[in-house]
Amino acid sequence: EDWAGISVVALAIGVFAAAQALGGSGFVACFVGGIAFRAPEATRHRLLVGAEGAGDALALMTWVVFGAGVVWQVADRITPSVVAYALLSLTLVRMLPVWLCLSGTPLPAAQKLFIGWFGPRGLASIVFGILIFDADLPGGETVTATAVVTILLSVLAHGITANPLIRALAGGRTPPH
Repeated sequence: EDWAGISVVALAIGVFAAAQALGGSGFVACFVGGIAFRAPEATRHRLLVGAEGAGDALALMTWVVFGAGVVWQVADRITPSVVAYALLSLTLVRMLPVWLCLSGTPLPAAQKLFIGWFGPRGLASIVFGILIFDADLPGGETVTATAVVTILLSVLAHGITANPLIRALAGGRTPPH
């Protein structure tokens, strides 16, 4: 039972490798593989919980590779306009669409702002940034530098503000872990 999640990891690796070998996008293949993954609810939950540790480990490795390799490859392409756009991405560009999507909900304004501040974000930005960097597209270096700065600022800003904003949203009390 401890190894049940290996099938989910094997599915991801298998579809990624097959798509890459056929000249397609491994990332898109993994996404489609996830959509196509059909198992009875109880089995699916057990498999996904079993794969969670592997997913967390791979995500951490991605962050290490990003920090150690990608950041330094674009450091000389970071300009004031790249930083300005990255700041806009973290605030207006991300938060406004979330606010608009939540406009018809009964959520209080503080919760809408919280959701807009912390999401959507994640590993997808790294993946898409690396894809553009590797594709050698016109302007790709600027796009990659912008993605890198946005991710760096996001890690810093969201890391610093997470606990204080969670406490504020919880009415000053520390939420249970």
